[in-house]
Amino acid sequence: MINISKLYCGLAGESDHLRYNKRNDFGPIAVFNCTKKCNLRCQHCYSSSDKSLNDIELNTTQAIDRLDQLKEANCPVVLFSGGEPLLRGDLFELLTYAKKIGLRTVISTNGTLIDERTAEKLAGVDIGYIGISLDGPKHLHDKFRGVDGCFDKTIAGFKNCRKYNIKAGLRFTITKDNKDFASEMFDIASDNGIRRICFYHLISTGRATEISDQTLSPQQTRATIDNIIAKTQQFVTKDQIDEVLTVGNHADGPYVLVKMQEQGHADFEKAKELLMINGGNKIGEKIACVSWDGSVYADQFWRNYCLGNVTEKRFKDIWYSDSDPVLYKLHNKDKFAAEICKSCKWFELCRGNYRFLGAGISDENWVNEPGCYLTKEEITK
Repeated sequence: MINISKLYCGLAGESDHLRYNKRNDFGPIAVFNCTKKCNLRCQHCYSSSDKSLNDIELNTTQAIDRLDQLKEANCPVVLFSGGEPLLRGDLFELLTYAKKIGLRTVISTNGTLIDERTAEKLAGVDIGYIGISLDGPKHLHDKFRGVDGCFDKTIAGFKNCRKYNIKAGLRFTITKDNKDFASEMFDIASDNGIRRICFYHLISTGRATEISDQTLSPQQTRATIDNIIAKTQQFVTKDQIDEVLTVGNHADGPYVLVKMQEQGHADFEKAKELLMINGGNKIGEKIACVSWDGSVYADQFWRNYCLGNVTEKRFKDIWYSDSDPVLYKLHNKDKFAAEICKSCKWFELCRGNYRFLGAGISDENWVNEPGCYLTKEEITK
């Protein structure tokens, strides 16, 4: 995550103690895809979820043990995702248990199921944060999410969270169809009392492989990030936003620095230092994923290679090991990243978007996904 509001505007973020931690004294933030079931059918879904799916899921006892394993591995946060996590019958039992053992709980949801009763229950388990997806104005959002009327239900979900004093943020996945509405999301957020926005780059995995034509060109990406930076500054100045982040493309950090350097921004060196502390791409290190069946992945978007299963081996023994060839490469990006990345002057604070998309782990299958959009001149030492 690249915190635009922190780097460009100097606004403190709630997770700064994790994002800019010199001590490196915590385990990975863990995404728990607790179910594959979903009431929508989103075009970009990395887990290819929909309502017809009924894959094997960890039962309650196994899921509780899984939470114990995350605590054992010093994970500070568990993010319940899916599918749609609110379709899991024992979700509130799991949230209560996670809180009991000292894990901060976060939910990633489409928001359509957060009626008043559900919001009250979420407040009752002291949920730390809810990220709710909204991908444009009504006509675009409903088309992208595959169900008519879901925009209105999502907005109602935001309002119900606000009614029960639950911190909720807006999550927007950038595509060619909705890129021009990124600025409008600030207004939608402000109108609904939403003070945190995360802009996600489209990653070619799951159903997103079927909409490859929706991937932005480098020029379109630059223009979109420019708009996000400008709107962030505008809304921070008016005290209408607390935090704006981009997710999924670590080139955003260097790009923000390039813009700040060109503008003679007073906080350029401070922003550079923060990104150096953050260390760039931490897939396979500070972000982990455990799926509905107990499978462990390097992150939630990387589902073509399983590192192990928590029903067969403790999470910490899977995660803190260089015996797996994929984890070994991820832990040693200085050796294995693409040559263009290793020669880039921003490599130490970015480390590329290093992953492989095919079935095999051989070197030719590793790529930067999403791709870098900086120019040759901007990356040359």
